[in-house]
Amino acid sequence: MLKWELSGTPDHVAVIQDGNRRYAEKQGAEKQEGHREGAETTEALLNWCDELDVREVTLYTFSTENFDRDPEEREHIFDLVEQKLRTFADADRVHDAGVCIRAIGEMEMLPERVRDAIDYAEGRTAQYDQLNLNVALAYGGRAELLGAARDVATAVENGTLDPTDVSEETIEERLYEGPTRDVDLIVRPGGDERTSNFLPWHANGNEAATFFCTPYWPEFRKVDFLRAIRTYQNREQSWRTTRAERSLALVRAIEQSELPTAKRMLGRFRDALPSTEREQLDEEYDLAD
Repeated sequence: MLKWELSGTPDHVAVIQDGNRRYAEKQGAEKQEGHREGAETTEALLNWCDELDVREVTLYTFSTENFDRDPEEREHIFDLVEQKLRTFADADRVHDAGVCIRAIGEMEMLPERVRDAIDYAEGRTAQYDQLNLNVALAYGGRAELLGAARDVATAVENGTLDPTDVSEETIEERLYEGPTRDVDLIVRPGGDERTSNFLPWHANGNEAATFFCTPYWPEFRKVDFLRAIRTYQNREQSWRTTRAERSLALVRAIEQSELPTAKRMLGRFRDALPSTEREQLDEEYDLAD
C-alpha cells in the first residue's frame, strides 16, 4: 500500500549507513559481523533504487573521523570495502543495470589495496550512466569545501581567476568528482538526527529532504526506504505549494507588462495549489490552457 501511495521518487538519494557496531553489540556479536550485515543491506538498497528508478546513490561508507577507530576494526572495514568493490564491479546485475561506480573523498589516505579496488571498480563501470553509485571513502564535507576554497584562492593568487568571476560553478568544478546532481533525499538510520558533515554542498545547498529512523543499518528494510521516499514526496509537495503561492502573489503584484513572464512561472507550479484556489486562478488568468 505504501508503494502504491508514491507518485514520484528522488533522483539522488544519499545514505548515512549508521548503526553497524551498535547492531552487533545488541546481537552479542563482534563488530565485524555488524559491518558484514550492513554491507548486505547496502546491496539490497541498490536493488530497491534500481526498482524505483532512482538515478544516483551516494553511500557514506567511511568518514575521515573513522580513522580514529580501533586499527583492527578499521582494517576489517577496509577489507570489506575492497571485497565489495571488486564484487560489485564483476556482478552481472551491476552491468545489466548500467551502474557507474565512483569513489569520493581523500583517496590518498586509504590503503593501497583499497585504492586499487577503487580503480578496478571505476574502470569496469566507467561506460555506464543508468545509475551512478558514489562511495564516500575517507570523506568529510568540510574537507571537501576547504579543498575547493584553497584551489580557488590559488587560482586567484596565480592570476588565472578573477575574484569577480567566482561563482557556484567555480566551486562545483573543484569539488570531488562523483555526484552528478544535487541530493534530493538524505537517509540516516540508527536513531541519530544529524547529517554528520555529509555532502554539505550537494544536500544542504539544495535543501534536501531528510529521513531519520531508529533501525540500525543492518535492520533497515524496504518499507523503511519507502517511508523515506514518502518523506521526500511530502517535502517536494510542500516546496511546490510554497513556490506556487509566492508566484501567485507575484502575479497579482507586478505591472501588466511583466504579466506573461509571471504567468509562465506560475503555470509550472499551478497543480500544487488547492483546487479552489486553482479554479479561481484559471478563471482570472486562463492558466488552464
